[in-house]
Amino acid sequence: MSLLEVDRVSHAYGKQAVVSDLSFDLAPGEIACLLGSSGCGKTTMLRLIAGFEKPSAGSIRLNGVTIASEKAQMPAEARRIGMVFQDYALFPHLSIADNIGFGLREKFPKGRTALALARRQRVDEMLDLIGLSGRGERYPHELSGGQQQRVALARALAPQPHLLLLDEPFSNLDVELRERLSLEVREILKRAGMAAILVTHDQNEAFAVADVVGIMRAGRIEQWDTPYNLYHRPATRHVADFIGQGVFLSGEVLSKQVVEVELGRLDSEVPMDCGSSCAECRRDCRLDVLLRPDDVIHDDASEVKAEVVAKAFRGAEFLYTLRLASGVQVLSLVPSHHNHAIGEKIGIRLDVDHVVTFKQV
Repeated sequence: MSLLEVDRVSHAYGKQAVVSDLSFDLAPGEIACLLGSSGCGKTTMLRLIAGFEKPSAGSIRLNGVTIASEKAQMPAEARRIGMVFQDYALFPHLSIADNIGFGLREKFPKGRTALALARRQRVDEMLDLIGLSGRGERYPHELSGGQQQRVALARALAPQPHLLLLDEPFSNLDVELRERLSLEVREILKRAGMAAILVTHDQNEAFAVADVVGIMRAGRIEQWDTPYNLYHRPATRHVADFIGQGVFLSGEVLSKQVVEVELGRLDSEVPMDCGSSCAECRRDCRLDVLLRPDDVIHDDASEVKAEVVAKAFRGAEFLYTLRLASGVQVLSLVPSHHNHAIGEKIGIRLDVDHVVTFKQV
């Protein structure tokens, strides 16, 4: 049984449709991400699940109970859904322990010894979970940005919600801390057995945290899949463009599962679809073939040469922009001990595990 079921949900602000006929399921303990550019509807979808907005169509069910539809709306405070915001929203005048325990006031009111002890025990569990044991008496200003974000996470987890929502929680952090904290947050959520939905426009965050990612565009999900499949098996041209880096190379179909591009022939695992009226792709049909930087291998022994027109140093690797004989440019990731000059010609070959093609536009 799914923990969360979003069934054909739509929402509009006035006449402006923001979410359109959107559906997905989330399993218990699963971490999902809604990923897309600004204005695609991902934050609105989060607000619909949280109860801050009401859908104009469709329904949302949590543990089999309808919490939102066009006819009924369960109050946000009754849904047992936790929320972590961009700005942490910690109370500066409260200690870390009191911040974490803030949402436990109704469950464990002060003044009753047994309940007070239970409350303190729960706070200590959360401090241990986020790696801040023994620091409960400190105040938010005494912690780093990453520690404050972990406290905000612990406060949301403390009341034991059914589901946790994270609205771009790393956007205020520098790049290095963001990458490290995203991995820490995933570990914390997995240790807690908590199902969660992250909203972000940063694919590195999405891939680091989520088990499954939904690529959103214009209020719809174009592909709901694992990070691996989104990168290697994008379902649409938009997903292929949005995820990772790559270029499209024109190719000629030689048979229903073989296509030839300027750099050589490629064998596809599945029959290709050129989008034409023919029953299946056949010789002389043309397709666009997606090439990722890791598909183009630097090989000094190769007879195929390409000119270096740009290079970006990434520590262990260079990202080279290479111009082929036709003038078309491709990208290639090359170990950084291969330091070639702009204008130099280098040998390259293809090593493509997943042939991804789209009809030409």
